[in-house]
Amino acid sequence: MTLTTSLPAHLTGQVVTPGDPDYENARRVHNFMIDRRPAAIVRCADTRDVRAVVDHARDSGHDLAVRGGGHSVPGFGTGDGVIVADLSGMNRVLVDPERRTARVGGGATWAMVNDAAAAYGLATTGGIVSTTGVAGLTLGGGIGYLARAHGLSCDNVLSAEVVLADGRITTVSETEHPDLFWALRGGGGNFGVVTEFEFRLHPVGEILAGIMAFECADAADVLRYFRGFIAGAPREYGGFPAWHKAPPLPFIPENRVGEPFLVVMSCWTGDHHAGAQVLQGFRDVAPLVGEMITPMPYPAVNAMFDDLVPCGLQHYWKAVFATDLTDEAISAHLDHGPRVPAVNTAVHLYPINGACHDVAADATAFGHRDATYACVIAGMWPDPADNEANIGWVRDYYTALAPHSSPGGYVNFASADDQHAVRDNYGAGYDRLAQIKRRYDPANLFHLNQNITPAS
Repeated sequence: MTLTTSLPAHLTGQVVTPGDPDYENARRVHNFMIDRRPAAIVRCADTRDVRAVVDHARDSGHDLAVRGGGHSVPGFGTGDGVIVADLSGMNRVLVDPERRTARVGGGATWAMVNDAAAAYGLATTGGIVSTTGVAGLTLGGGIGYLARAHGLSCDNVLSAEVVLADGRITTVSETEHPDLFWALRGGGGNFGVVTEFEFRLHPVGEILAGIMAFECADAADVLRYFRGFIAGAPREYGGFPAWHKAPPLPFIPENRVGEPFLVVMSCWTGDHHAGAQVLQGFRDVAPLVGEMITPMPYPAVNAMFDDLVPCGLQHYWKAVFATDLTDEAISAHLDHGPRVPAVNTAVHLYPINGACHDVAADATAFGHRDATYACVIAGMWPDPADNEANIGWVRDYYTALAPHSSPGGYVNFASADDQHAVRDNYGAGYDRLAQIKRRYDPANLFHLNQNITPAS
């Protein structure tokens, strides 16, 4: 009996296996450094399909990969010989403007949520790239432009529908299975397949946003200014400093395209006149190479980096948390940032204070509430021939930052070779997560992730 015929006959969604015309497309994930050949990809149509795939993988002994947006840098949404539960078709978004909530399918992307909510002048925290899957980002915590104003994505989850390892379908919230609800908000995909989220939404109108580019020679001054500014910045500010090579953009001088710059990406959700005054502070630090600051809707802000992160690049990332942007850390950034190897590569220093610090350290499984910065060295480039050199640059940069950082890095930015750091990456609540893992997934069916081992 083949795997195709042994899968439950009542599946509504399509099953794609090797030899099918769409197999090559179906097996691909966002990171083309990952080249895996699953035994089957099940394009789940509904929660019953997800349950059937979970049951079949558990009972047949096949490894199970769960895919939402497919952006996992280590490629956890696929694998050689695995069964993939592909939730990308389960992407319905229903907004309740009166209650200011949204019900979001487990396969939706943030672009889908942003567009649906913006029709009512609403939004919630949702990452930096709009093609990112809602589920993966949220389960790992959810850092984004609106985090300083409204908390992490996981802080805005009101409830979730989950398919557990034993096939049960359950709803979790503060009052229903509160231990599992706690674990899902920062504990990654270790505890089940989330087929639907309910999010809290916030009034978010037209945003003042855009990019300022500074010479590398002025980067130290800009970073020191940002350090002082963000410590007490109004919560309407959701921007970050970053290293980028300049793509061909109208506000970058043509003869400077392809050069590295320290840029400040700004997002201001309050009064635009007040925001303009806040942003002027950056201009007063150092001359600008170029800038583009303009009012725009939140969905446009969340999509500003999309063109730099198309499907098909090579990806290798590292991440650190830090309580402060010390002079020593700034020196490390100055040594490595200007050598950013490709126009797609990005080094972002996301501030996670403000509303993120309003949430008690043990209120969710996100274990780094004491951090002020989440830095990602997002190595991305098109040519596999550059893998060795560019991976080396990422690792060297990470090694230079590590002594000036807290233990661990954001799980959503971790690479496949970061499994040794799982305890530090999940942070303060790891032992509690391991106990909950034992309760809901004792056999570790959900192990293709930044894996939490069930407590013994």
